Amino acid sequence: MSAPLPNALRARFQEYIEEGLSGRAAALRLKVSAATGARWARQVRTKGHAEPAPQGPPRGRGKLAAHQAFLKELVAQDPDITLFELRDALAAAAGVRVHHSSIANLLSRLGFTYKKSRWSPPSAVAPR
Repeated sequence: MSAPLPNALRARFQEYIEEGLSGRAAALRLKVSAATGARWARQVRTKGHAEPAPQGPPRGRGKLAAHQAFLKELVAQDPDITLFELRDALAAAAGVRVHHSSIANLLSRLGFTYKKSRWSPPSAVAPR
């Protein structure tokens, strides 16, 4: 889905509607489609503004939301536990089957990080 049109454009559209122009006429002035003008005009009439609706799924209501404490506890008990082990423990304890990357996303939102080994540049005297 593309990004919504700017709020400044929507505010100018709302001003035109409040001046008495139709949605189609305001859309023509701002060089947006007539369908967009009709939709925004309806939104201005019903809601009083033409702000974009939030996009995407609502945050915080995934499969793992109810199991955050359980996963935190497992990581606290064994900091070296792998994502696959977390996935299997969750499936065994609660019967919830998820992809390991979903667990990684949740842990990263909770502030857990994975520290990789330190990289050092090759030495000037070491053979290549």
